[in-house]
Amino acid sequence: MKIGLSTYCFHILLKDGKISFSEVIEFARKTGFDFIEFTDVGPEGDDIPQKAGELSKACRDAGLQICSYAVHADFLYGSGGDAKKETERLKTCLDTAKALGSPLMRHDATWGLKDNSKAKTWQEAVKYMVPYIRELCEYAASLGIKTMTENHGYFLQDSYRMEELVLSVNNPNYGLLVDMGNFMCADETSIKALPTVMPYAFHVHAKDFLYKDGRESCPDDSWFPTRGGNHLRGTILGHGVVSVEQCINYIKSTGYLGNISLEFEGSEEPYDAVRRGYEYLKRFV
Repeated sequence: MKIGLSTYCFHILLKDGKISFSEVIEFARKTGFDFIEFTDVGPEGDDIPQKAGELSKACRDAGLQICSYAVHADFLYGSGGDAKKETERLKTCLDTAKALGSPLMRHDATWGLKDNSKAKTWQEAVKYMVPYIRELCEYAASLGIKTMTENHGYFLQDSYRMEELVLSVNNPNYGLLVDMGNFMCADETSIKALPTVMPYAFHVHAKDFLYKDGRESCPDDSWFPTRGGNHLRGTILGHGVVSVEQCINYIKSTGYLGNISLEFEGSEEPYDAVRRGYEYLKRFV
């Protein structure tokens, strides 16, 4: 395994214009990361493929590979609730991934049920989305890219729901982005979840959280609720309750041949937090 940096670690600074992708790339190079994982390279439009090409060249010049491209999606309610339009939109995102030179693209499935118009349960939602996800991954295959969905967003986050999704799509070009921390958002421990999902993993995220029992009050708005009403806050890798070392040792034992990205979403200063997280992760990878 090699270690990558998800640009999501700096998403707030990027959004506010306080840092550029070029600065993130240079930071990754100096810190020692092997590759970059991009999360949305900008608003969709005609200039995106050109921007993606420029970022690809910048990474090559820095000696960094591009491992993955991550985009937002919702096959139930995205694109005005038109799943076909959402699929076509995501095909343009795949074109961007191609311009980046990324072998993988992560897209969401859905963020939950707003009404009963398309599904009443998560199982019905999976059945509804399957043909569109399959069409997307088949288009990706024509570009030499694999697609995957991450365990996040509450609705499809548990290991058994993620397994049902990938088995239902039933395409060798579609798999999972396994985030070892995100299972906690569905009140599932990471080490118990991994055996279920690792057979389908195309990529892995290393992430950590602080945790407070739901019977205690939420400290402040930097914390967020789990699906069951407990409290989580992102933190520096190794500072929280996720059993990172145990998880990585298990991942190694499965024969996983992919890479692992550091994803930080805590309240700490991101430059220092990412440096510390990288040094911690490097000890085990």
